[in-house]
Amino acid sequence: GQGGTGAELLVSPTDDMGKILAALHGVPTRGPGDSASSGVDIPASVQVASLALKHRRNKNGAQRVVVFVGSPLDASIESRTLQRAGRQLKKNNVAIDVICMGEHETNESRLQELVDAANGTGDGGERTCNLVTIPAGVLPSDVLVSSPII
Repeated sequence: GQGGTGAELLVSPTDDMGKILAALHGVPTRGPGDSASSGVDIPASVQVASLALKHRRNKNGAQRVVVFVGSPLDASIESRTLQRAGRQLKKNNVAIDVICMGEHETNESRLQELVDAANGTGDGGERTCNLVTIPAGVLPSDVLVSSPII
């Protein structure tokens, strides 16, 4: 495996759905022990995605990060770290959508904290960030097509 956080940019910012789907198709499955930490480091991944958006060629259009989580989150990452990552996205005007597949019991409430922080609290604005859970045995595309993400 790789050293460091294991956060990896799969597709440069694009509106080409074919590129996105091709990159998703090539995502390797990683288990505990494949990276430096024992789980997924969402804050590091979000940081990598934010940097990619910051350096994009076409500065028009809304900035959005889509995160697919199919492994347990790193247990050492505290709630406040996830919330800080969410607030940072909001501050930089970046929306985030999180797709949670598998590991719902351990991940869902923690991912919701990230999404809630990115949406901001109590400002009455529209919620531009979403958490979508894919139940076991259901095709992700079937759930995503009827979600606010697509």
